[in-house]
Amino acid sequence: MSRSSITARHRRVTSAEGTTTAVSRRVRVTAVAAATALSLGALGVWATSAGAAAAQVPVFPDNIVVFPDRDFVSVEGYEGYAGQVATLEVFRTGIGIVGSANATVAAGGVAFEVNHPGGVCWGEGTGLNVTPDIIPGDEVTLIIGNVPLGTTTVQDIHASDSVLQANGTTLVVAGRIAGLDPAQMEQRIVEPALVDTAIGKRDIRATIDGFAGPNGGYTSTLTVSGETFTATYLFDDPAVAAIAAAAGGERAMGWQVVDAAANRQGLTIAEFGEAGGPGFGGCPNGPLQSGPPAPTNIAAARVPLSASISVNWDPAVAIPGTQPITGYRVWAIDTTSNGGEQVEIGRRISNPLSTGTTITGLDPLRDYTIEVVSVSSVGETFPAASPQVVEDILDPIITASPAGGSYPLAQKVTLTANEPGVDIWYTTDGTDPIDEILSESTLTALPYTGAIDIAADTTLKFAGFDPSGNASVTSSEAYVITNRPTAAKTDILSATPGLNSVDLTWAAADPGAPGLEIVSYEVNVYDSSSGNAPPVVTVPFLGAGTSGTVTGLTGNQEYWFTVAGINNVNAAPGPESSRVSAIAQGPVVANAGPNQANVPRNTTVQLNGSGSTTGATVTYQWDQLTSDGLQVMQAGNANKVTIANPLAASTSFLLPNYNFAMTSGPLLFQLAVTDSATPETKYARVTITPRNDVVTVASARWKAGDFRVTGTGAINGAVITVRWITSAGVPRSATTTVVAGAWDLRLRNGAAPAAPGPAQIFVDSSQGGTFGPFNVVR
Repeated sequence: MSRSSITARHRRVTSAEGTTTAVSRRVRVTAVAAATALSLGALGVWATSAGAAAAQVPVFPDNIVVFPDRDFVSVEGYEGYAGQVATLEVFRTGIGIVGSANATVAAGGVAFEVNHPGGVCWGEGTGLNVTPDIIPGDEVTLIIGNVPLGTTTVQDIHASDSVLQANGTTLVVAGRIAGLDPAQMEQRIVEPALVDTAIGKRDIRATIDGFAGPNGGYTSTLTVSGETFTATYLFDDPAVAAIAAAAGGERAMGWQVVDAAANRQGLTIAEFGEAGGPGFGGCPNGPLQSGPPAPTNIAAARVPLSASISVNWDPAVAIPGTQPITGYRVWAIDTTSNGGEQVEIGRRISNPLSTGTTITGLDPLRDYTIEVVSVSSVGETFPAASPQVVEDILDPIITASPAGGSYPLAQKVTLTANEPGVDIWYTTDGTDPIDEILSESTLTALPYTGAIDIAADTTLKFAGFDPSGNASVTSSEAYVITNRPTAAKTDILSATPGLNSVDLTWAAADPGAPGLEIVSYEVNVYDSSSGNAPPVVTVPFLGAGTSGTVTGLTGNQEYWFTVAGINNVNAAPGPESSRVSAIAQGPVVANAGPNQANVPRNTTVQLNGSGSTTGATVTYQWDQLTSDGLQVMQAGNANKVTIANPLAASTSFLLPNYNFAMTSGPLLFQLAVTDSATPETKYARVTITPRNDVVTVASARWKAGDFRVTGTGAINGAVITVRWITSAGVPRSATTTVVAGAWDLRLRNGAAPAAPGPAQIFVDSSQGGTFGPFNVVR
């Protein structure tokens, strides 16, 4: 049969609503189910549980201050991370991450701000391009290096507009407080004009314990009843009361923790009258103004000179907090312009889980572009996604899982295609499904709509048609349901070349049924990747071990390997694994030994090349390489070590203690093995990773004649070096030792740094690991 005959026989009928009829209707059931699973899986991208990873409330001098009415967050402190990129995430229970942004931590008090002039926009560097509508209960977490450092939970507080009472001197502000200790809130009114009155400050405030202006001019009280608070201000001067009443900007402040020094940590500041959404130009819209994202993995295909274009996609996933996606709009645009007008033909699809459609009625002689948008109550994706229309002349590939073989129990077999929108058909009577579809007799091939039950010996044949009408080859899998099953299919994990040999490891095979066991494995060796070529040799490996060496190979030649298990009730091997290739080494072998990790510093490290070629004409050369592996490390590099005998097959070096400005990462070495009789040189590399101390600074304080720094270290006996720069720009340092997981450096009198004392310190451990900069309190 010709391709055009197959296409004509199988063409789908598509209505204006994008639903399918005839033979394809039953097949789309599977597509919808798959789309549902994909949509839920994609949602996980946004729904990462910051709540599960949330850190403790920030500790002074660090803090995360949330202004929910403005969707604005100020991150304070964290100066020990200055220069590093941090991520701020807003997590909402039951939804996931509703807002995030990346920013570089700055020194000087405010680390960074999000959604505030001078700061960064929500979505900066994270791809979640929406300004979150921050609400009570949201968790705002700072993350650096995948480690959550602090979390503020947004408090349920709110202040209303102030009301001046009839007596002219009493001002009342009512508001909401829920789930918060009244002792951990404060109500304020901010008005710069109050500075020039008897109050002498730019704000007035009320607390549960009562408050009096430090310069006089007013007193205040705050009472709580249920979930309502009332702040009452009594002014000495009616004119001052009128200024406060006209101020606007009433605030309700709540905090999660107050420390011994009265620092308010985990702070929420609700501001009456402030608007949410983008804090400055160029930032993304809020969730109620954000159009939906387009579907992903969009593919548009057209058979040359056909009157239709098939379009397939993965369903779009709404950004958390935004309006749900209700469907899609897909249209083809004639690339030819007639008086400034272009013809459009399209489909509107009302199913948000739809995975594709076919646009028909096109002119076979004209070219078209495709545009696809998602639709929600807010609007449509902007700009529209425009996939390239490709000529679809490739046949789809259909695979079955599990593969054919013998099984002790009935199986459920699933059929999948390598491209979207493929209609799959199958038979269980040995006939070819494509021949059955094209037959003029009774149709016996069945449309695939879900897992196929195989309860007896069955030969399953299957094939499919993609949306352009291309037909796959007909594939066949034979299933045997027996009480003497073969072992299940396994996989080769590694293939390591040796001299005229290859070392293989593989995953243990399932013996095929409970109570059975693997008694041996069989490795087939091929000299071609072709699936039709027979093995050049089959190598048995007795026992249940999962490794073996295939010898007698030709050096510098590529081979392909499979493995199959054999159990104790059926001498036939199970299905072969997928093929893995390797090139057996020739006469010269370079083997630098296994990588070494967690190596203590100030110890001797062995470089073992004993697995390499030996002989009177063979020479060796060990070199230390730069971390990128591109060149030999030169003298003067802080990380260079001295190899004891670089011309020996096996040698050693002393891994030195860490000293600034070394790096604490892995060291890379290369062994070159040369046989002058061949002549041939082979190379091998080995990575030596030092054990790195985890060192921290707990405090750093300076006053005239007394300088003290304390912290922790993970390796007892490690020498800690504290470094700083004097006000004259001169580097200085001092050392101490880790004892019982802690260290304490104290310099007094003449040994202490001179005034004004260091501003910052850096800390290094002799066992690797650094910390800093850390600000010194002085």
